[in-house]
Amino acid sequence: MGSRSKHPYPPCCYQSDCCNRSWPKLVGQNGEKAKAVIEKDSPKVTVVLISAKDGVGLFDRCCNRVYVWYDENGNVTRPPVVG
Repeated sequence: MGSRSKHPYPPCCYQSDCCNRSWPKLVGQNGEKAKAVIEKDSPKVTVVLISAKDGVGLFDRCCNRVYVWYDENGNVTRPPVVG
């Protein structure tokens, strides 16, 4: 799965056309495939894959970023949400 290092992403934006999006149907799906779906569906966001095992709570929110949390099998563990 994705690198555990800090991921670069563009500065935060708060554009209404990219905020308030979520993908609950991706829970249980492969994280890399989920990333591709989100990028196709919402090209203005940067998707960051985070291991649920190693991930630390991230509290910064940006309307141009989606965190995709995945388990040891590479499957999405929670609904990806813009922010």
